[in-house]
Amino acid sequence: MTQPDVETTHRRVALPQRESRNRHPGGVLWFTGLSGAGKSTLAFALEECLFNEGYQVYVLDGDNLRGGLSSDLRFTHIDRTENIRRAGQVAALFADAGLICIAAFISPYRSDRAIASTNAKRFHEIYIRADLTTCESRDPKGLYRLARAGEIENFTGIDDVYEAPDNPAFVVDTTELTIEQSLASLSGFVAAHFSLRASDG
Repeated sequence: MTQPDVETTHRRVALPQRESRNRHPGGVLWFTGLSGAGKSTLAFALEECLFNEGYQVYVLDGDNLRGGLSSDLRFTHIDRTENIRRAGQVAALFADAGLICIAAFISPYRSDRAIASTNAKRFHEIYIRADLTTCESRDPKGLYRLARAGEIENFTGIDDVYEAPDNPAFVVDTTELTIEQSLASLSGFVAAHFSLRASDG
């Protein structure tokens, strides 16, 4: 069966107009790191902090995406790649709407993150770094224990690889920093790259 051609829809509200109303540029903060490194904890804390400062911001989280848009995917290499492809596209749409999208995904493969980075005009890969021993000691969902027992297959860091970023835009080492220190560090990064302009009013 022949598929219909998909045509680009031309918007009547341009990105500069959206960014002018929001008082800051849109973009993607892509948090990558092992399970238990603190990605989601920091993502939601940063979202609250930025929102209170006047930013238009939204968290796109791996668990939330897999509960809806990616509920048909498993954890094979192919499915992980497709999950990150979808996440990258959605994050780019948020950025195109003039928002700051904080995307918190293990996203273990460099090639997948590289593809995601091509979707948004302003994309910053942020490595939430913690060594495997630290992440296992935290294990907030008990996933490492299940993986070690063989009850979860293809678990990143146990029987599947995690490819750390070669040249991330920013690194937050949660083995060294407290949540408060990590959040302050991230807030400083946002202020430097997404400065909030004064209101015209």
